[in-house]
Amino acid sequence: MQLRSRIKCFLVFLGFLWIGTTVLAQNINTQDLSTLNVDDLSDDQIREMMQQAQSAGLSESQMIQMAQQRGMSQSEIEKLRQRVQQLGGQSPISTTDTSTQQSSARSYVTTDSIRFLNGDISTKTPQQLREDSLRARIYGASLFLNVNPVFEPNLNIATPESYVIGTGDELQVDIYGNSEASYTLKVSPDGNINIPYVGIVKVGGASIQQATTRIKAKMAQIYSAMSSGATKVNISLGNIRSIKIIITGEVLKPGTYTLPSVASVFNALYSAGGPTSNGSLRSIKVVRGGEVVADVDLYDFLQTGIMEGNVNLHDQDVIQVSPYISRVEMIGAVKRPLLFETKPGESFSDLLGYAGGFTEDAYKSRLSVIRNTGKEYRIEDVLESQFNQFEVKTGDKYTIEKTLNRFANRVLLNGAVFRPGAYELSPGLTLSMLIKKADGLKEDAYLKRGYIVRLKEDYQREQVSFNVAEILAGTQADIELRREDVIFIPSLFDLREEYMVEINGEVRKPGKYRYSEGMSLQELILQAGGFTEAGSAERIEVARRVHNKDKEAVNTAARTAEVFNVDVDRDLNTDASSFELQPFDLINVRSSAGYERQRTVRIEGEVLYPGNYTLSRKDERVSDLIKRAGGFTAYAYVEGGSLKRHPLQQVVSDSTSKADKAEQASLKTLEAERIARLQNLQATTVNPNTNRAIQSQQDNYVGINLEVIIQNPGKDNDLLLEGGDVIRVPKQLQTVKVSGEVLSPVTALFDQNKSFKSYISEAGGFSQKALRKRSFVVYANGSARSTKKFLFFNNYPRVKPGAEIFVPQRLPRERLGAAQVVGLGTGLASLAAIIVSLLR
Repeated sequence: MQLRSRIKCFLVFLGFLWIGTTVLAQNINTQDLSTLNVDDLSDDQIREMMQQAQSAGLSESQMIQMAQQRGMSQSEIEKLRQRVQQLGGQSPISTTDTSTQQSSARSYVTTDSIRFLNGDISTKTPQQLREDSLRARIYGASLFLNVNPVFEPNLNIATPESYVIGTGDELQVDIYGNSEASYTLKVSPDGNINIPYVGIVKVGGASIQQATTRIKAKMAQIYSAMSSGATKVNISLGNIRSIKIIITGEVLKPGTYTLPSVASVFNALYSAGGPTSNGSLRSIKVVRGGEVVADVDLYDFLQTGIMEGNVNLHDQDVIQVSPYISRVEMIGAVKRPLLFETKPGESFSDLLGYAGGFTEDAYKSRLSVIRNTGKEYRIEDVLESQFNQFEVKTGDKYTIEKTLNRFANRVLLNGAVFRPGAYELSPGLTLSMLIKKADGLKEDAYLKRGYIVRLKEDYQREQVSFNVAEILAGTQADIELRREDVIFIPSLFDLREEYMVEINGEVRKPGKYRYSEGMSLQELILQAGGFTEAGSAERIEVARRVHNKDKEAVNTAARTAEVFNVDVDRDLNTDASSFELQPFDLINVRSSAGYERQRTVRIEGEVLYPGNYTLSRKDERVSDLIKRAGGFTAYAYVEGGSLKRHPLQQVVSDSTSKADKAEQASLKTLEAERIARLQNLQATTVNPNTNRAIQSQQDNYVGINLEVIIQNPGKDNDLLLEGGDVIRVPKQLQTVKVSGEVLSPVTALFDQNKSFKSYISEAGGFSQKALRKRSFVVYANGSARSTKKFLFFNNYPRVKPGAEIFVPQRLPRERLGAAQVVGLGTGLASLAAIIVSLLR
């Protein structure tokens, strides 16, 4: 449940991404998410956003739709899904949740309603979140959602000519022309201004236009050039006064507000947070001096963009927002499936206009409405012809269905025709006519059989077979098609295995190729890129499938393939006699006789010239490599020389063919399986940490005696080298390592006078779990010697410089339980009784 809760907040988290109030690495444009790059968000930022989104109230589908409306691409939404899934969630619901019309109604939120997330959601109560969620579903309420609403009327506008000047306003008087002067004059409490050298002018209670006329008339008495136009004057409003208005009723924050004197009804509603979920958007009254001077209907602005009734406010105006009187809900295939406020006398056509009209897939002929009768609910049908007359009532829920996902006149044609797909079922359409509509049959069409899958009257499926060639020739009765018939005409390639041939060995591009009738061996080799350098044009083996018709013939039944050895011209001349291939032939191209690729070995350690060497002969031995490396240095410990050999390893030059590489890959796979078996065996041993014998097998060390090899070169001990061999000659070793079941594993100095037990003593002696008789020594050259038994005595192996002594662990013994003791005792007693009986 906790994981599901995190998933449900995924899409709410989308809203946080573009709000810009968090510590995101990007500068996100809150109006345009088309440039949002999810890859730039760190995991910590996503985790922080997920934690903040836990208490949000919108549904997943709402957040997806708002993200798309803001321009966020589908690819970025999918990236965000994957990031949330990687951080412990899982992919949320699909972006088009249309499971029910109820969910689709709730999934629509206007573009601007996303702004309600701009507030500090973590500080909101559940009741406030539910209120915000309900307001987001009310048509028009999104204008005023939360602290940063989308709609915010601009106060920085030119002064309206109808503006009434009052106490506290400032007038800017600019004189220019023959005379120049500029005055900023404040309106006194008695409504006058004092213009220098002109005198007092009364402007209080006058509009800007009236005040301008009075001021110019007064100044013309002093500035005579104004009559000729040589001197001009401009009057404008400077700082404006403040007014107090009262907002009451169903608003989010009712009270008294101080606003600029140019403020309108929208400014006041914005300051108060807009109507609540119970407030009316269609009857907002402005009361001035006890009389209603304006009744604002926000739907006029939402539908036409015209702010009719948005009057300028005066001091002590009262804005009254009443509760809504009638509200209905639209669900389903409309463009705005929301809650709408209606007025008396409005019809369904008016409501449909508020909802933006039907969607493209809406079923318009009939819709259903759930109506509250006061006692119970009842369902009514509304026909398309009744839309203009059907009067809406409060509480109505209108459900608009989608067009049925079915076809009234469709047939489907699939298979080997040039234009498969869906076709119109016209009256009298037959099978042959449909094939002609599809531009006829393809060349590979199977003409002997086709079939039609159709629905019977009881909606059970039946299959009708026909002969394609006879239908087209008219020798078989044509078949009249029915609605939703599915016709299938098979292809020849659908009825048989695809013909292929395979070539391996010394060609540049080995593999499988499509067979063509008349294909020759030379043509296949050309398709495979020709021979490699090692490829031989002689004795090319072609293996062909056999079909044993006589199963009882012993000699025939024993054959699994027919093999041909073919010689071709290396230049693949077409004039030469060619060997014609058959489907599923398997061709192997051999290497040329005597062809060898370079093989390298490596010598390391205390030799004069260590490094990689290329084998020059097949019979090159260890002693030969030592000579080529210049012999040993003065510090070489010859007795500790080791040979590491991978049993299946081959070191080849860059010219290795793909066939060889494929063969080596197969061998390496086998070797990996062998090592896996060794590891399983090691895991079942009593002490895996000390089982060095198995580890030595994995390391592929060959126990050699380098001293004997140098003294007797060419003998049996002098091994033949193979590609990939590594010979290492260590420095003079002076230590012996003791590990396993000893009290204190240690690395001790080598002393030729010390025995096996002496080194065990330096390690503190055997532990209680030690299996002494299985102790062994691994020498520096990779060979090992185990402890042998002579009578009752353990004959421990000799210790040499660089050796490692291993003491394995004894198998734990299971103690006998009470039931086992009783069973054993019963068995012995029975055996004793049998023996006594036999003796008698």
